[in-house]
Order: sequence, then structure tokens, then C-alpha cells
Amino acid sequence: MSHIATFLSITLKLVFLTFTWLQSSSSLDVGCDLFRGSWMAGASPMYDVPMCPFIDKQFDCAGNGRPDKLYLNYTWKPNNCKLPKFSGVDFLRRFQGKRILFVGDSLSLNQWESLACMLHASVPQSNYTIKKIGGVSTFYMPEYRMSLMLSRNALLVDLVVDGKRGRVLKLDSIKNGESWKGFDMLVFNSWHWWVHKGRQTPWDYIEFGGEVYKDMDRLKAYELGLRTWSKWVDSNINPLQTRVFFQGISPTHYNGAEWNNATPNGATCYGETEPIHGSAYPGPELPAAVVVKRMLSNMATAVQLLDITTLSALRKDGHPSAYGIGGKRGNDCSHWCLAGVPDTWNQLLYATLVANGNQLIPK
Repeated sequence: MSHIATFLSITLKLVFLTFTWLQSSSSLDVGCDLFRGSWMAGASPMYDVPMCPFIDKQFDCAGNGRPDKLYLNYTWKPNNCKLPKFSGVDFLRRFQGKRILFVGDSLSLNQWESLACMLHASVPQSNYTIKKIGGVSTFYMPEYRMSLMLSRNALLVDLVVDGKRGRVLKLDSIKNGESWKGFDMLVFNSWHWWVHKGRQTPWDYIEFGGEVYKDMDRLKAYELGLRTWSKWVDSNINPLQTRVFFQGISPTHYNGAEWNNATPNGATCYGETEPIHGSAYPGPELPAAVVVKRMLSNMATAVQLLDITTLSALRKDGHPSAYGIGGKRGNDCSHWCLAGVPDTWNQLLYATLVANGNQLIPK
């Protein structure tokens, strides 16, 4: 009888713990939004910048002479839950023998370098290798046989060189997608190059539906290009084999009026040393972010939005500003310092992967 009583006691405890966990999970499903919250001071950077060999000079704000250091010490606090602590070793174990590919522009480069630094800091003794072939960079950790890769592709759809017209952006063609197959996780990003004009316009003509245009409304072109991308994902990706993310639109801070900065030198992010307090950005919603959400909601394949737009908009202090390439040159209010905001993007990526929004610790 004592053995039966013990067995029943253990069984009841397991049932109780399972019930409690399910209750906790259910409540978090309703109340926890990882991407809504505020920035709090007092944290430490996730890695020591001088010890990370992967950071481009343009992102090394401290190394380029940025005098303030407070931007390194903010942490993201979701409104109704807290993020699990990032564990590079756990991340590597989960992706042992697997390949991860970031596809996009220099904001993808920002995030890829950040994640490489975070993993390197977790396993500093690793005999890692890093190489670049064409537009593809690979960070490889042999102890875990894990490849973290970056493919520089700012527009996602095909940009081809035509002997007669020059550079032609083909909004309904995505042959370059063949190189994205066979990965265990894909993280896409595209937007900033769609709005470049003048000499920075990345194409000479746009082609869509058999028609050729010298130019068109950039938001419309972006939506047509994303539609082609979404059809490619739906047709070529097996969600049981490949996890797909879309990095939300990363905001810029070139207009100080958006955060009510009326000082003479407050037209841009230059000189900003603190985030916007609270959880709401006073500026307008980015139309491209609306396009992305609408596109993802209409896809057959489940694509997770890494919704970094609002939380990044609050970080007017996080850009290189005058401390980008070479230090004190230009005013970069588009990219992000490393260490910095992209580390939080990766912390949120990790939280989504390991908890999927269900097992986060309530406040």
C-alpha cells in the first residue's frame, strides 16, 4: 500500500505541475507581447566590443570615439513578461549541425554581426572560422557544426544587368531564391534601398508584368516585390524543415521633430544619448511596416515577424551618428552601434525560438 500511495502522490504532483504550467502558458499567450514595452537603464552589454573580431568599423561607435556610454547599458523590458536570459551555448546546442541564413541589406549585416559576437562571447575558446565568398559571409563554429551565414541581397527580387537598359529591377522574378533553399532557418529583411534616389538608386529601370518603367511609387514597388518573395516562400519552403522570420522595418532618426526635439542641433540623432521614455513612439507609423504585416498575414506559410520597429524607434540614441566609419564623419542615423540595439533583436529572436511566446516568466 505504501508504494501505491507514493505512486499516487507523485502522479498527483505531476498533474498539478502540468496544470499550473498550462495555466501560466495560457495567461502568457493572452498578455505577453515581446515587442511592446520600454527601455530600462542598468544592464551590461552582452559582449565586450574589443574582444569581438566581427564588428565592422562603421558599427564600432565606441572604437570610433563616441564619448557617451549609456547607450550600451539599456535593456528591453516587455510590458507583461520578461525575456529569458540569452544563452549562446543553449542556442548553439539547439542549432547543432544546422545552418542559419540572414538575407537582406546592411541592417541584416548589423544583426548577423551582433549574433556572431553574442555566440562568440558565449564560447570564446571556439576554433571558429569566418569567410566571405562573393556576397555570402559564413561564421562557422566547428564544435557545434553550426553555420551562421549572411547573403547580402538588399531587394530580395532579381536585379539584373541588361546590355541595353543597364540595371533592371524585376519585381516579378526571384531566381536568386535558389540559393536560399536547404537552410534550417531563414531571416529576411528588405526596405531601406527601396527608397534611395538620385545617384543612390540601385536600379536604372523597373520591370513588372512585361512592362518596363523608369520608376514608380517606391512603396508600391516594394509591395510588388514582397508579393513575389511571399509566393516564393509559399512555393519553396517546407515549414516543418525551415523556420522563417522577417526582420521588421528598422527605423531611421533623421527628423528630430518626430520626437519633439526643438533644439538647434536636434534635427537628427546626433548628440542623442537616451531613448524615448515610455512605450509609444510619437512619430508616424512607417508605411512599409504596414505593408510587411499585411503581406505576412496573407501567406500560406507561417512566417514569424520579428517586430522590431517600435522598440527600435524608441532608441534615437542607438545610431553611429558621427561615430561611424573612421569616426566623426557624416551622420549615420540608419544603422546601429554594436554593441547595441541589434543585440536586443537577437535576444527577441532567441526568446521566440525557445519559448515561442508560451513559456516566458511572468513578472
